Amino acid sequence: ELLLDWYLPWRGNRTLPASARHAFVELWAGTLGPVLARPPTWTLRDYHSPNLLWLAGRQGVARVGMLDFQDCVLGPAAYDVVSLSQDARIDVPDDLELQLLGAYVRLRRAGDDSFDAALFASEYAVMGAQRATKILGIFARLDARDGKPQYLRHIPRIERNLARCLLHPALRELRAWYEAHVPDVLA
Repeated sequence: ELLLDWYLPWRGNRTLPASARHAFVELWAGTLGPVLARPPTWTLRDYHSPNLLWLAGRQGVARVGMLDFQDCVLGPAAYDVVSLSQDARIDVPDDLELQLLGAYVRLRRAGDDSFDAALFASEYAVMGAQRATKILGIFARLDARDGKPQYLRHIPRIERNLARCLLHPALRELRAWYEAHVPDVLA
């Protein structure tokens, strides 16, 4: 509900009627339910470029170190993939996003014959939309409450990521809600 409580007022949108808030919460609960019902994995939740380090003298993926993993929890496998490939703070070119996603899918398939790439693509879109929705609210709150306007420069990128994720068929009903109540975000 960070989007409703912080982002909408920041955008100058009117207060939503209780029925629209309720529909938002219900739609997200229904959309996230199947994703959250699947077996969880370790999720860093803050897995993006500023928290990655280059470790010289190592080879392959061992060259990449991580910071800020103290909030690690069990969660959907798609969350950290989205966090990295739809970074909130830097532009990730579409072709690089697809390369990262493809590499992840190849590695998962190599380690698990039952890995369902189509299901993962759906979960990737759902978690991408959820994450973008949350971050829009967080960055608006950082400006309004904490006096940190530097986060606002990232809003257009996050809006673009949200709009792209909402194109996935699994998010059709949520997209209709956004079109009705937050059309600016999809422009």
